[in-house]
Amino acid sequence: MRQAKKYSGILSGGGISKRNGPHLLPLARIKKIMKNSSVDVKMISGEAPLVFSKACELFIEELTRRSWNMTIQGKRRTIHKEDVACAIAATDVFDFLVDLVHPNNTSNHVEDLEKKL
Repeated sequence: MRQAKKYSGILSGGGISKRNGPHLLPLARIKKIMKNSSVDVKMISGEAPLVFSKACELFIEELTRRSWNMTIQGKRRTIHKEDVACAIAATDVFDFLVDLVHPNNTSNHVEDLEKKL
């Protein structure tokens, strides 16, 4: 069973409040995306976009960390599209994004980095 982490209090008053919380992503845009995801989605509670917002933040942070590792392995200080693509290719959890990024020689780049390790 999963243990409660530092984000477990998001909706219980410990983190993000309904109207004036520290939203880094626009809740109206998230709600619009949710409604456009399916014709069956008619109603969305006020808390659902908050949870999606936090999930998106965590997703971006994780993908950035993995991309940064690729950047460091390439002995650079700026994250490039290829670094993001390599992070996606090297992580099974991000397989659903593989078709979105088409870097030049991503698989070769990942293999080169793996050889260096």
